[in-house]
Amino acid sequence: MLRIDYALSCKDLLGDVERMFELSAGKILALDPYGTDGSPVFTVDGRYTARGWTEWTQGFQVGSALLQFDATGDERFRELGLEQTRKVMAPHVSHIGVHDHGFNNVSTYGAVLRLIKEGRIEPAEQAAAELALKVSGAVQAARWQKIEDGTGYIYSFNGPQSLFVDTIRSCRSLAVAHRLGHVLMGEHDEKIDLRERMRQHAANTARYNVFYGTGRDAYDVRGRTVHEALFNTNDGRFRAPSTQQGYSPFSTWTRGLAWAMLGFAELLEFEDDETFRKAAQATCDFYIDSSPADGVPYWDTGAPGLHHLDLDAPADPYNAHEPVDSSAAAIGAQGLLRLGHALGDQRYTQAGLTVARALLQEPYLATDPSHQGLLLHSVYHRPNGWDQIHEGQQVPNGESSMWGDYHLRELGLYLLRLDSGPYYTFFGGVA
Repeated sequence: MLRIDYALSCKDLLGDVERMFELSAGKILALDPYGTDGSPVFTVDGRYTARGWTEWTQGFQVGSALLQFDATGDERFRELGLEQTRKVMAPHVSHIGVHDHGFNNVSTYGAVLRLIKEGRIEPAEQAAAELALKVSGAVQAARWQKIEDGTGYIYSFNGPQSLFVDTIRSCRSLAVAHRLGHVLMGEHDEKIDLRERMRQHAANTARYNVFYGTGRDAYDVRGRTVHEALFNTNDGRFRAPSTQQGYSPFSTWTRGLAWAMLGFAELLEFEDDETFRKAAQATCDFYIDSSPADGVPYWDTGAPGLHHLDLDAPADPYNAHEPVDSSAAAIGAQGLLRLGHALGDQRYTQAGLTVARALLQEPYLATDPSHQGLLLHSVYHRPNGWDQIHEGQQVPNGESSMWGDYHLRELGLYLLRLDSGPYYTFFGGVA
C-alpha cells in the first residue's frame, strides 16, 4: 500500500520540479522536431524511436515544448511548440481512425489557446487553435457506437466493438469543443450535442471499465479497471472484459487505471457529476491500496511474478520478475492531486504529492544528459514484448516513453500552478 506522507507540502517539491525542467530542456531539443521517421514513442538504449501503431504520441512531443515554455518562460520553447503545432499537428485534427484526439490536440492546440488567454502567446494564433479544437472534438465524437440502452461510446482503434478505458481522458476533446460552442453535424443536418456524447461515453466507461465491488463478476474489486470492454455490435449488448496491454481481463493494467483516475478527476473539475466523482474516487482508492510504498506501480496488479516481490516496500525497477511502469505513476499522481483539489480531501492530495516526490528523484528522473528520456522505467506493451530488456536484466527497465515524459512535465507544471496559480485545467483556454 502507498505510504502517504501527510507532512509533505507542494513547496517541498518545487526545487525538484525546477531541476526536472532544467533537465527537460536539453531532452526536448535533442529530438527531431518534426518526427521525420515517425512520432517518437519510446527509447531504446536511451534514444527515442518510433513504433508504428498509430501516431498517438506526437501531441505529447509537441505539447512538451509548450509545457516547458509554460513552466520556465523560456521563449525558445514557445516558438518551437508553435512551429511544431503549425507544421505537424493538422493531420491529427481530422484523423478519423483513432480515439486519441484529447491526447494529441488538447495537449497542443488546447495549450496554445490557454496560453493565449493568459496573455503569453500572441492572439494571432487564436482562431486557428479554436477551429482545430472544434473540428477535433467533432471528429472524435463521430467514432460512435450505440449499445442496447440507446446510449453509446467512442470506440477505440480496434473497431466499433471496443471501448477502451484510455479514452476517458481523450474525450476531453469533446468537452473543449462543446465549451467553444461547436456541435457535430450528422445526417439531414442533425445537430449532435458534444457534451451529451462526452457524458454518455464517460458513464459507459464508468459502468463497463470500472468495478465497484458489487459482485459483477468473481474479480469485482472496487476501483479496479479493465483495459477494454467488448460489445456485440449487432445488438449493442456487453459481452466481456478484455485487454490489449494488461496481463489479463481479470487483473488491472496500471496505466489504464491511471488514465481512469486522471480522466474522471478532470471531468469532475469540468462538471460536477456523481458518476465522475464515484469513478474517480474508486480508482484513486484502488491505486492507493494496490501500489508499492512509494506509489510507483508495477505494470499490472495480476502480473504472475509479483508474488516474488515485497509489495509493501518501495518499487524496485531492477528486480528480476516484473517491470514497474513509472508512466502510470506520473499520470496517476496528477489524478490524485486533481481529485484532492476537487473534493478538498487531503488524503488524495498527499498521496499525489508522495508519488510525485518519488518520480522527481533518481532512479526515476533521468539525470544523464545523453539519455533522451526524462522519466525512466516506463513500459509500453509488455505482452507484445516491445520494451527493451538490457543485457543482464530480466525485465524491461531504464527506458522512457513519450507519454511518460510528457506527463512528468505536466505533473511538474501542475505543482507549480498549484503553488502560485493560476490553476491549470485542460479547459482553461475556453473557461
